[in-house]
Amino acid sequence: MTERVSYLRELTKGFLRENPTLRLVLGTCPTLAISISVTGALGMGAAATAVLLCSNVVISALRSVIPDKVRIPAYITIIAGLVTVVQLLVKAFLPAIDAALGIYLPLITVNCIILGRADGYANSHNIPAAACDALGMGVGFTGALCLMGAVREVLGAGSFAGHSLPFWGTTVSPILIFLLPPGGFFVYGLLIAVANRISQKKGKPTAEEAGCAGCVCAASCPDGKKNKGGDTA
Repeated sequence: MTERVSYLRELTKGFLRENPTLRLVLGTCPTLAISISVTGALGMGAAATAVLLCSNVVISALRSVIPDKVRIPAYITIIAGLVTVVQLLVKAFLPAIDAALGIYLPLITVNCIILGRADGYANSHNIPAAACDALGMGVGFTGALCLMGAVREVLGAGSFAGHSLPFWGTTVSPILIFLLPPGGFFVYGLLIAVANRISQKKGKPTAEEAGCAGCVCAASCPDGKKNKGGDTA
């Protein structure tokens, strides 16, 4: 029973409490660049989740084999190989998603969420726990992307997932700034504020209050190890 509860906690923590986008503020670049449409956001989230799950499982399985001195280059090599596989599959079977994601698909290799979970969690936990952590973080990342994409696409383009909404263009005009970087930062800031507010009501610290204890890399960071207040996984 204890293990089941632990795995459930590792799975659900990424939904809100440690959401990588809205609480830990990681992966900001693809979040702002891809979230102009629900389709692109869902494609990026699914691709990142697939890479995150596979990399966490592989790194957890090899954690006793990879030397500590070369762990970061080893992690990047593993992640890059997995990203290449995902990119080729997307190009072959989902060309529209590949066109929408563009350069941001191969850039998943250096996504700080994936490398952070590899170094801060997968290298010190067993395979089931690492898989649960990856799924939870991936779902949280995808959910945040899709939420941003929905708000920006509806308000900025008057459509949802590429389908025009009937009341836009006649009753209400699209607000184009939401498709531009300033609109992305505005929506992102509002969503972070909402996530922090919800977490405060549940008795959880805000992103600023979490400090090192809320950082994904706290387990491997010298400063994070000094902070005893909170989960450093």
